[in-house]
Amino acid sequence: MIDGWKTYKLKELSSKIGSGATPRGGNEAYKSEGISLIRSQNILDFIFSTNGLAFIDEDQAAKLNNVEVQSRDVLLNITGDSVARVCQVPDELLPARVNQHVAIIRANQKLLNPDFLKYTLLSPNKKEYLLILASAGATRNAITKSMIEDFEISIPPIPQQTAIASILSALDDKIELNLQQNKTLEEMAMALYNHWFVDFGPFKEGEFVESELGRIPEGWEVKTFGEICTVINGRAYKNDEFLDSGTPIIRIQNLNGGGKTVYSDLNLDANKYVISGDLLYAWSATFGPYIWDGPLSIYHYHIWKIVVDNSIMGKYYLYHHLLRVSDQMKEHGTGSIFTHLTKASMESQKIIIPKNETLDSIEAKLSLLHEKILLNKDEIEILKQKRDSLLAKLISGEILVKDLKNNLKEVL
Repeated sequence: MIDGWKTYKLKELSSKIGSGATPRGGNEAYKSEGISLIRSQNILDFIFSTNGLAFIDEDQAAKLNNVEVQSRDVLLNITGDSVARVCQVPDELLPARVNQHVAIIRANQKLLNPDFLKYTLLSPNKKEYLLILASAGATRNAITKSMIEDFEISIPPIPQQTAIASILSALDDKIELNLQQNKTLEEMAMALYNHWFVDFGPFKEGEFVESELGRIPEGWEVKTFGEICTVINGRAYKNDEFLDSGTPIIRIQNLNGGGKTVYSDLNLDANKYVISGDLLYAWSATFGPYIWDGPLSIYHYHIWKIVVDNSIMGKYYLYHHLLRVSDQMKEHGTGSIFTHLTKASMESQKIIIPKNETLDSIEAKLSLLHEKILLNKDEIEILKQKRDSLLAKLISGEILVKDLKNNLKEVL
């Protein structure tokens, strides 16, 4: 044991450990606004996602008062494929409750710094052990309340916990700043697209003509997706084909910032690979376009790669068009459980094609914004690698805060 560090079970360091419930009526009972109901999809490692955040009213919340989330509570996913993901909820989303797939771990702050607890559960050894515990279930991955209560962690005195958490939090704050900048840049790009091609702001003084998609500036055209791009199917994989190393396989959950990365060692045709900057589209259950920003990868069957004919269309113009119309495209989907798009329905979709000079101009403007987004994403990855390296060493006691004092500026 490292000098000054002691080992405890979490029940000895916590004032609350417990999960919630789904209000009667399930999804149909959710409201458009009100008190946040946190579900497993909102819990990503390190960060809280507002995607799909549900809301309940005061009466529903009153029935879940015993699982009210408080500031700095640590949230742990306890079932399913996202089991063992850990984060804290931003204060601006409180008040909140959790459903049955999420556990609240409330630190006794006289003994345990909540941020230190979060980083401890995210450290490689503890994460691995949580996953081992979860896999012991008979039917699905699950972590029980008793498992959490008996989970052991080693902690230094509170001042040292706070110092360790502060260093790691500073890196997370830089990551969050870049994420917020990217959100702003994405909103700017979408606003620019809408101003030009939905409101036709720069072209209002010109002549307009009727088209299949309504009135458009004179000289513009309407084409189908099949005329402007090639839609390429991904490959279906069986679970026993997933490996722990090789070429990464992009699945829909990876595009949305979650899910374990799986790999393949198969040699495929060149069109089954993607590189950073390629345009992808998720067509099963979750619809939407993505600009890939990761390493050389292959992509799952539920994703298309879209190769644009640059002589007709700009990649970023098409990306923003798809962002705008993806919800409408569900009307063209099939399937009784999950909605799917077919390749034929995608290729038959229609899009306005502006004049070449207009397309060149907007593509240049959108490209500048997306280049900044990609630079920020690259910096985020560097910061994550730095944080993860420090996290493993600080939480294990391999390095001490005092050893970092002389080069903290370099670290942060």
